[in-house]
Amino acid sequence: MSEAKKKIAIIIERMDIALGGAERSVFELATAISAFGFEVDILAAKGQTSAKNIHILCQNTSGKRACYFTFAKELKKYLSENHYDIVHSVLPFDFADVYQPRGGSFAESILRNAASYQNKFVKVYKRITAFANLRRAIFLRAEKKLCKNSNGPVIIAISEYVAEQFKKHYGVGDDRIVVIPNGVKINKQIDTDRANKLRDQILAKLGLKEADNPVFFLFVANNFRLKGLTPLIKAMQAVSQKSTERKAYLIVAGNGRAYRYRRLGRKLNVHKKIIFLGAVRHIQDALSIADAAVLPTFYDPSSRYILEAIAAGKPVITTKFNGATDLFVNNRHGRVIDCPEDIPALAEAINFFTVTNNIRTASQAIVADDLKAEVSTSRVVEQLMPVYESICRKASLTGLERRGQ
Repeated sequence: MSEAKKKIAIIIERMDIALGGAERSVFELATAISAFGFEVDILAAKGQTSAKNIHILCQNTSGKRACYFTFAKELKKYLSENHYDIVHSVLPFDFADVYQPRGGSFAESILRNAASYQNKFVKVYKRITAFANLRRAIFLRAEKKLCKNSNGPVIIAISEYVAEQFKKHYGVGDDRIVVIPNGVKINKQIDTDRANKLRDQILAKLGLKEADNPVFFLFVANNFRLKGLTPLIKAMQAVSQKSTERKAYLIVAGNGRAYRYRRLGRKLNVHKKIIFLGAVRHIQDALSIADAAVLPTFYDPSSRYILEAIAAGKPVITTKFNGATDLFVNNRHGRVIDCPEDIPALAEAINFFTVTNNIRTASQAIVADDLKAEVSTSRVVEQLMPVYESICRKASLTGLERRGQ
């Protein structure tokens, strides 16, 4: 594809990187693709941006989100008027060349969301009523239709976990799926003064001094329930009852509603070992003062936070329901728990990293194995290029017009 500059369109529902998650991933992906010499436009239904390469197609429609069918109509119109060599969508539009669901399959996300509720009756209720959400039902039907269409888009899975979801729920064959593990922007600058100030604030609020030599476990999420904060607090209680080389403390960052988790901490008498920071704009600063990253998630196609922690050289603790486990080795760079509700296993993983030598060994292994390069967005684009080339080559050989144009 290097012989001529190609045009790529990336489709996303909303484009506002302040939202984080998929939005930030798409922005970083577009930037990385551009660095390889391609012209990249982002096509979004809604958003807030002044960037010239981001086109908002449904800004005049009411509500924070646009209807799937309205967005599809506007996309087809826009694509018919503007030529792109590749149409790469993170939403299930079968007229795209590539479908790369950042949130995994809708079928799996529904099941795992229900599993994250602690009350078994609520779990059953959530599974039964999942399709009462019209928007979710529409996307699920669109995804099923896309998967059944043998001439539909190439499905790029951001982890082996996501690939298995499409095989399990929709019967998609290996020939339709390409696994390209997720990546993040690396080499983010750390503001040392800001990081040191944050550490001083945390120590003061916890009533600690540097001489106490605490171990800080950093948990970052906006959906505290889905990402496993309840079992994590329970595991902290179990760890507090053991004799450890260094005392473990939990730093919670994110926009989640903290009240019920503060209450749980008080109930389990570990509230003095947990601090809630609220939203943190510069996660790399928080990671720089943490000893390990922990995310006992019930569902994560491939957590950006865990990849950012690896890029920062920090040992990680997460679950098998996190596709980010593709990019590190269990018991070498961190720990993988089979079930987020396995409190003893989670507590044992936390306890393991209260030992200074274990933290150091895992961190050194991350550096020695060059995991920073493995989790980079540049690596993602390098793996994405052959897929783009294959699509362009096929279109050239068949003489077909671009889908949707």
